[in-house]
Amino acid sequence: MTAQTAPVTRPIPAPPSSPAPRRRRRKPNVFQTLSRVLIVLIVVVQVYPLAWLFLTSLRNEHDFATGDPFALPSSISFDNYARAFQTGNLGQNILNSFIVTMGANLLIVLLGMMAAYALQVLGFRFSKFVRGLFLIGIIVPVQIALVPLFIDYSSVNLLDTYQSMIIPLAGFALPMSVYLFSSFFEYIPRETYEAASLDGAGPYRIFGLITLPLSTNTVVTVVLVNSIFIWNDFIFANTFVLSEGLKTIPLGLQNYIGAMGKVDWTATFAAVCITITPLLLVFLVLNKAMIQGLESGATKG
Repeated sequence: MTAQTAPVTRPIPAPPSSPAPRRRRRKPNVFQTLSRVLIVLIVVVQVYPLAWLFLTSLRNEHDFATGDPFALPSSISFDNYARAFQTGNLGQNILNSFIVTMGANLLIVLLGMMAAYALQVLGFRFSKFVRGLFLIGIIVPVQIALVPLFIDYSSVNLLDTYQSMIIPLAGFALPMSVYLFSSFFEYIPRETYEAASLDGAGPYRIFGLITLPLSTNTVVTVVLVNSIFIWNDFIFANTFVLSEGLKTIPLGLQNYIGAMGKVDWTATFAAVCITITPLLLVFLVLNKAMIQGLESGATKG
C-alpha cells in the first residue's frame, strides 16, 4: 500500500504592477490666474501698511524727518519704544482698553447667547418680532445715542467709569451677536434637545451642557470680531471719560501731540505697534476657530 502525497500548491505569481499613472498638471486658466493676481494684490495691500508701520517705528526722528518716509530705515533704533512709554501713559491705557474689551465681550457673549437660545431654541409667541427688533438695532448709528446716554449717565453718576464705556459698546454689538448665535443654533439637531428633555434635563441644563459646549467656535468668532472694534473705540471713550487714569488707547495716543501741534511720529508709531500686537497675536492663534465659527453659523444663516 503506497502512501498518498499531498499535492504541491505552487504560489500564484503576482501580476506585474503597472506604473502609477502620471498626473498631468493642468495649466491655470485665465480666471485662476486673475484670481491669484487679485489675492496677491489684496495681501500686499493688507500687509504693506503693517510692515511700513513697524519699520517706521524703528527709525530715529532725524531719519524720519529728513529722509524719505517710505524708504527703509538707515539705522535700527529701539529708543522710540522707550520714549512711547515715557511720553504717554501707555501701560495704563492698555490696561484700561483690556478691562473695557473683556467686560464688553463678557456681556456680549452672555446676553447674546441667552437671547439667541430663547429666540431660536425655546421659542415663544412673539419671538420673530423680537428678533426683528434685534436686527433693526444693527442699522442704528452710534452717534444718536451719545447725548441721551450722557444725560442719563450724569443723572446716575455713571460718567467717567468703566461701565460708561462697557454698556453702550456691548449694547451696540449685541444685535449682530444675537444674529450669529441664532444662525448657529438653527443647525443644532432638534433631536439633541428632545433627547435631553426626555432624560429630564431642563432648559438651563440643556443650555449649559449642550448648547454652550457646541458654541465654542461661534463664541471665538463673536469675541474676535467685537474685540477689534471695542479695542479701537474712540467715540464712547472720548464722550464719557474725563479723567486721565481711565483713558483707553485711542485717547492715550493724543498724549504724543506736543505744543503747537508737534507730533512725535516715531514714538507714536512705536505706541501703535505695541497696542495692535495683542490683537494680532490673538487673531493669528484663533483664526481657524473664527473661520469655522463663521462657516457653521453666519454663512448658513
